[in-house]
Amino acid sequence: MVYRRPPSRFGVNSLSMKLSLLISAICLIAGICAAVLMLKSEEKQLVFEEHEVLKHSSERLIRQFNALVKTKINIAEQANNVVSSQLFHNSSQLLSSQSAQLSFDPDGSIRSASDDGLSAAFMPQDKYSPFYKKLINDSESLWKIVAPTLIQDFFNFYLITTDNFIRIAPPNWALNVAGSHQFIDNQSFNYAKEALNPTREAVWSKVYYDKIWHKWVVSVLVPVYLENEFLGVTGSDLALDTLISQLPIGDKEQHLFVFDSQGQLLAHPDLNKYLYETYGKAGKPLRTDDFVNGDLQKLLNQAIKMHLPEYADSFVQDGETHIINIRKVEHLDWYIGIYKKRSSALSALEELKVKFFGLFILYAILVALLLHQALYQLVLRRIHSLVYAVTSFGKGHLQIEFPKENKDEIGTLNGSFRDMAIEIRKLIDGLHQRITEKEIAEKAANRLSKAVAFSGTGVVITDQNFVIEYVNPKMLEMTGFDETHFMQSPLLSIIAKEMAILVDDIDIDLRSRNYWRGDTLLQGLDKKPIWVSLSISPIREEGGCITSYVASAQDISFVKESQRKMEQLAYFDTLTGLANRTFFRMQLRKSMALAERGHYAFALFYFDLDEFKRINDTLGHDAGDQLLVEVANRLKKRLRAEDTIARLGGDEFAVLLSGIERQEHAMDVANTIQQTLNVPIMLGNNEVIISASIGITMAPYDSKEEDQLLKHADLAMYEAKAKGRNTYHFYSQELNAAANERLFIENELRLAIKAQQFALYYQPQVDSRTRHVVGYEALIRWFHPTEGMIPPSKFIPIAEATGLIVELGVWVLQEACEFAARLAAQGRENNISINLSARQFKDAKLVPLLASIIKKTRVPAKCLHLELTESMLMGNVEAAIAQLHQLKALGVSISIDDFGTGYSSLSYLKRFPVDILKVDRSFVKDIPDDPNDMEITAAIIAMAQKLKLNVVAEGVETIEQVEFLQNNNCFIVQGYYYSAPIAESELSSLFEKLNERAESYP
Repeated sequence: MVYRRPPSRFGVNSLSMKLSLLISAICLIAGICAAVLMLKSEEKQLVFEEHEVLKHSSERLIRQFNALVKTKINIAEQANNVVSSQLFHNSSQLLSSQSAQLSFDPDGSIRSASDDGLSAAFMPQDKYSPFYKKLINDSESLWKIVAPTLIQDFFNFYLITTDNFIRIAPPNWALNVAGSHQFIDNQSFNYAKEALNPTREAVWSKVYYDKIWHKWVVSVLVPVYLENEFLGVTGSDLALDTLISQLPIGDKEQHLFVFDSQGQLLAHPDLNKYLYETYGKAGKPLRTDDFVNGDLQKLLNQAIKMHLPEYADSFVQDGETHIINIRKVEHLDWYIGIYKKRSSALSALEELKVKFFGLFILYAILVALLLHQALYQLVLRRIHSLVYAVTSFGKGHLQIEFPKENKDEIGTLNGSFRDMAIEIRKLIDGLHQRITEKEIAEKAANRLSKAVAFSGTGVVITDQNFVIEYVNPKMLEMTGFDETHFMQSPLLSIIAKEMAILVDDIDIDLRSRNYWRGDTLLQGLDKKPIWVSLSISPIREEGGCITSYVASAQDISFVKESQRKMEQLAYFDTLTGLANRTFFRMQLRKSMALAERGHYAFALFYFDLDEFKRINDTLGHDAGDQLLVEVANRLKKRLRAEDTIARLGGDEFAVLLSGIERQEHAMDVANTIQQTLNVPIMLGNNEVIISASIGITMAPYDSKEEDQLLKHADLAMYEAKAKGRNTYHFYSQELNAAANERLFIENELRLAIKAQQFALYYQPQVDSRTRHVVGYEALIRWFHPTEGMIPPSKFIPIAEATGLIVELGVWVLQEACEFAARLAAQGRENNISINLSARQFKDAKLVPLLASIIKKTRVPAKCLHLELTESMLMGNVEAAIAQLHQLKALGVSISIDDFGTGYSSLSYLKRFPVDILKVDRSFVKDIPDDPNDMEITAAIIAMAQKLKLNVVAEGVETIEQVEFLQNNNCFIVQGYYYSAPIAESELSSLFEKLNERAESYP
């Protein structure tokens, strides 16, 4: 008898196997499809994201570049305003008491170079008139002031009039251009004319090649009008490579190119500086179609044709697809494009495809095996029992027993059905209980509603969007409005207009943290605001969802009034009524916090009164107090109520100007303050006129830290004082860097004097006829242990300003005299030239000190030549002459250094007991290329000979200069042609070098 297992009622084996295979196949097919779709979607997403990255990079780059362009325009317009105001609109004012040196050249031109070599002027002789004579003088003085600042932002700055007059710094164009050159025919000049520029604003030229500077440049031009008549333009040029360098990409895979609407290529990865200059010298523009392929050229043409601010697409280059984003630059007719390879974004995705499909196949096989076993062993039999129980439960047999709950899905389902039956029975029992609880809740809500209505605190209830739905009687009583005024209005509309600056903060807190608490002002019916303590909180349902907000306001007007009186005593100056230092720092801190959040910008003015101490000392402290009160009253009348005006102590004032985002607005306020203070003030029977030196810093642009901002304003104020007072100056990074460097050098200088970190170098003065050394100039050198050699141009002015120059000068005199004594002992007695500073020369101890050193070192006094500059002698002339005679009594010689660069007053020169004139290197260095310098040098030599003075020429570097000086009877020369300044230990090699040079040039 063979035993056979009866077949399963449901055919478990066959059905389980079929289901397993079917589900496995479906899972595999669905998974493959999902994987393909997912990878395709991921590929599109990666390309899209890469486009977005390019878009953001381009947007950030163009935003930074637009800001740079706007800054250049602002600077050019400010310079134009200064030039128009000083040269044309204020023509009655005399900018300079000196006349410029004019050169009437044979080519029909007039040329004039400023004495400092900073600028030059050019114009046709047939256009010369008294007007242009004054314009040449005034523009030279004005360019000395504005050009040093402007050429930090541009590489030149010029004024061109319709009569072909030009004033330019640096002077190269005016000095080197042909006499027949017509500046007004230049295409860049015509850009600013009214025909092409009816708005009379600053305009940018096209990119062109400057044949003087050998650079590709772009010009920003601003027209000059007088009584609606076009006079000319002020212009500033920017080197194209300098401007393009302001476009950093920051990503090695991204590439940058720049072109204009005419198809001229301005920057490209394959464009090198040599190629660009070659095209410029040939007078040919670089066309984009010469450097880019046809596919990319079509995109460029499309971007230019459509005039869109942004254009994104893709192109093929070298067989590979690239993605690109092109944007247009404001003000300039330029387009900036950034592109990269599309494959760089998809490289990781290709590797993912291979790994993903391999893992998915293994996963599908494993799932098929597990499904087969699970269906066979666990599913079908237990499902039948569950179906039977569910069917019976559906027919109304609520007490049916469900299969036992196991720790799997079917067991969980069994338990869920059993729990459902229990819950249904509980639901019926709890229904009656809920009805009872609802009645109790309604009574409680009624009591709460009455409590809110009769509360002594103002209450407002809104929906979840902060729209007012309820106002209690106390709020109506406090404000004076009726209920219709509030209904369906925004919650924050109840806040007074005086607190408008607080509304945005409240709104941010409510939307981020859902509550706010603080003191504020409510708007009243009679426009008198009420101080309240306001609390806004959310009302949440059981699930935590916010359905409404409640705002409660407690009247605190009495408390605020008491606080106001206390603050008046604590935070305001008793003399002027202005804010004191404590209150000012509080307001500054608040303004910094608001500025940091991006709400607004502001300007900080820091100033004191010029010559206030003199008024205080001469007229008395009562008059000084009266002056401070008058200044405070004028400031309060002319400035806005929302601005903070403070007296920080003595005659120091500070002003916080809210809402100032541009320097032009701050300049207007500074001019207003100066005009207000310049009005005469009566102090008793005395009329005085005061002025202020104002330092200005802009927040948050200059700094986001309170103390730093104050420091910046203070630096700017001292810079204004240094510029001559009665003016204003904006803070810049250069001021901070200069102050830090100055402080570092000042501190290190004190240590260096103690540590004797200085040495004297000696530059020989040679008789060019015999090649013999006839003297040396002693030059100080500072060898810092970590910074190396610090040039004298950096530490000498600081030593002069701090008074350390006196101590340093004593050391120089001692060392130089000892050196002279050593030379005399070696039988090589020579002259020693020693430079004196202004402080040394004016020091009453100089004469006895020098006499003591001469006696101690036993150096022949006739060997000492003391060098002084012209400016040192022109202050108190009589005192200078007396001091010179005392020095001459010691037997030393007096030399005028840098002759021709200072006052050059012959009437004083013949009164000074001078022995030697030194021709400044600025006249010698351009010989024989500059005929003007040759004429000036020859004139100085001839004048010195007429006055029976010896002449020494500085800065001689070429044999041509030596020969020119010899031809004009100047034989004593000093310069790198013979030797640089050297240490005493190197003197022996100097003589060998001079002997070799003598043999080479007999």
